[in-house]
Amino acid sequence: MAQGRTTRIFAVGKVTMQIARVRGTVVSTQKEPNLQGTKFLLVQLVDDTGQPTTRYEVAADGVGAGIDEWVLVSRGSAARQVVRGADRPIDAAVVAIIDTVSVENMRLYSKRDDDRLLLPDRDG
Repeated sequence: MAQGRTTRIFAVGKVTMQIARVRGTVVSTQKEPNLQGTKFLLVQLVDDTGQPTTRYEVAADGVGAGIDEWVLVSRGSAARQVVRGADRPIDAAVVAIIDTVSVENMRLYSKRDDDRLLLPDRDG
Protein backbone atom coordinates (compact mmCIF):
# COMPACT_ATOMS: atom_id res chain seq x y z
CA MET A 1 0.00 0.00 0.00
CA ALA A 2 1.34 3.43 -0.91
CA GLN A 3 2.46 5.52 2.02
CA GLY A 4 -0.17 8.01 3.14
CA ARG A 5 -3.04 6.17 1.43
CA THR A 6 -6.01 5.56 3.67
CA THR A 7 -7.60 2.15 3.35
CA ARG A 8 -11.38 2.29 3.52
CA ILE A 9 -13.26 -0.84 4.42
CA PHE A 10 -16.82 -1.41 3.23
CA ALA A 11 -19.35 -0.51 5.93
CA VAL A 12 -23.14 -0.66 5.66
CA GLY A 13 -25.38 1.52 7.85
CA LYS A 14 -24.92 1.67 11.62
CA VAL A 15 -23.96 -2.00 11.84
CA THR A 16 -20.56 -2.64 10.38
CA MET A 17 -20.58 -5.40 7.81
CA GLN A 18 -17.28 -6.00 6.14
CA ILE A 19 -16.25 -7.78 3.00
CA ALA A 20 -13.50 -10.32 3.51
CA ARG A 21 -11.81 -13.23 1.78
CA VAL A 22 -11.54 -16.58 3.52
CA ARG A 23 -7.86 -17.41 3.99
CA GLY A 24 -7.98 -20.41 6.30
CA THR A 25 -9.61 -22.26 9.14
CA VAL A 26 -9.10 -22.10 12.89
CA VAL A 27 -9.39 -25.40 14.76
CA SER A 28 -9.87 -25.60 18.51
CA THR A 29 -10.39 -28.85 20.37
CA GLN A 30 -10.92 -27.14 23.75
CA LYS A 31 -13.50 -24.35 23.82
CA GLU A 32 -16.48 -22.97 25.70
CA PRO A 33 -19.29 -25.53 25.71
CA ASN A 34 -21.68 -23.24 23.81
CA LEU A 35 -19.11 -22.98 20.99
CA GLN A 36 -19.16 -26.73 20.34
CA GLY A 37 -19.92 -27.37 16.67
CA THR A 38 -18.98 -23.85 15.60
CA LYS A 39 -16.68 -23.66 12.57
CA PHE A 40 -14.18 -20.79 12.66
CA LEU A 41 -12.57 -19.14 9.65
CA LEU A 42 -9.58 -16.86 9.30
CA VAL A 43 -10.72 -14.01 7.04
CA GLN A 44 -8.73 -11.17 5.48
CA LEU A 45 -10.61 -7.89 5.17
CA VAL A 46 -10.94 -6.32 1.71
CA ASP A 47 -10.85 -2.56 1.05
CA ASP A 48 -13.20 -0.55 -1.18
CA THR A 49 -11.05 -1.22 -4.25
CA GLY A 50 -11.16 -4.98 -3.76
CA GLN A 51 -7.61 -5.20 -2.47
CA PRO A 52 -6.77 -7.25 0.62
CA THR A 53 -5.85 -5.23 3.69
CA THR A 54 -3.37 -6.23 6.37
CA ARG A 55 -6.26 -6.92 8.79
CA TYR A 56 -7.30 -10.47 9.61
CA GLU A 57 -10.11 -11.67 11.85
CA VAL A 58 -11.46 -14.93 13.14
CA ALA A 59 -15.18 -15.31 12.39
CA ALA A 60 -17.75 -17.97 13.18
CA ASP A 61 -19.06 -19.48 9.94
CA GLY A 62 -22.77 -20.10 9.69
CA VAL A 63 -23.02 -20.43 5.91
CA GLY A 64 -20.42 -23.04 4.94
CA ALA A 65 -17.89 -20.74 3.27
CA GLY A 66 -14.71 -22.16 1.78
CA ILE A 67 -11.14 -21.06 1.24
CA ASP A 68 -10.73 -18.07 -1.15
CA GLU A 69 -14.44 -17.24 -1.18
CA TRP A 70 -15.48 -13.64 -0.59
CA VAL A 71 -17.85 -13.33 2.35
CA LEU A 72 -19.84 -10.77 4.29
CA VAL A 73 -18.81 -10.53 7.94
CA SER A 74 -21.12 -9.07 10.56
CA ARG A 75 -19.40 -7.71 13.66
CA GLY A 76 -20.22 -6.84 17.23
CA SER A 77 -23.64 -7.49 18.71
CA ALA A 78 -25.05 -8.00 15.19
CA ALA A 79 -22.86 -11.11 14.89
CA ARG A 80 -24.85 -12.66 17.72
CA GLN A 81 -28.18 -12.17 15.92
CA VAL A 82 -27.63 -15.34 13.88
CA VAL A 83 -29.35 -18.63 14.80
CA ARG A 84 -28.13 -19.79 18.23
CA GLY A 85 -25.84 -16.75 18.35
CA ALA A 86 -27.26 -15.05 21.43
CA ASP A 87 -25.74 -17.61 23.75
CA ARG A 88 -22.35 -17.68 22.01
CA PRO A 89 -19.38 -15.42 22.80
CA ILE A 90 -18.69 -14.39 19.20
CA ASP A 91 -17.80 -10.94 17.89
CA ALA A 92 -17.64 -11.71 14.16
CA ALA A 93 -19.78 -14.02 12.03
CA VAL A 94 -19.74 -14.92 8.35
CA VAL A 95 -23.35 -14.31 7.34
CA ALA A 96 -23.18 -14.59 3.53
CA ILE A 97 -21.09 -15.89 0.66
CA ILE A 98 -20.74 -13.13 -1.93
CA ASP A 99 -21.61 -13.71 -5.59
CA THR A 100 -20.76 -10.25 -6.96
CA VAL A 101 -19.61 -6.82 -5.77
CA SER A 102 -20.14 -3.73 -7.95
CA VAL A 103 -19.03 -0.18 -7.22
CA GLU A 104 -20.08 2.76 -9.43
CA ASN A 105 -21.18 0.42 -12.25
CA MET A 106 -17.87 -1.45 -12.22
CA ARG A 107 -17.70 -5.12 -11.34
CA LEU A 108 -15.21 -5.39 -8.51
CA TYR A 109 -15.66 -9.11 -7.87
CA SER A 110 -17.55 -11.99 -9.41
CA LYS A 111 -17.56 -15.48 -7.97
CA ARG A 112 -18.14 -16.83 -11.48
CA ASP A 113 -14.87 -15.35 -12.69
CA ASP A 114 -13.03 -17.06 -9.82
CA ASP A 115 -10.87 -13.99 -9.30
CA ARG A 116 -11.22 -10.22 -8.97
CA LEU A 117 -11.96 -8.32 -12.18
CA LEU A 118 -12.56 -4.69 -13.03
CA LEU A 119 -15.12 -4.97 -15.82
CA PRO A 120 -18.21 -2.86 -16.59
CA ASP A 121 -21.08 -4.09 -14.45
CA ARG A 122 -23.41 -6.15 -16.64
CA ASP A 123 -26.27 -5.78 -14.14
CA GLY A 124 -26.40 -2.02 -13.86
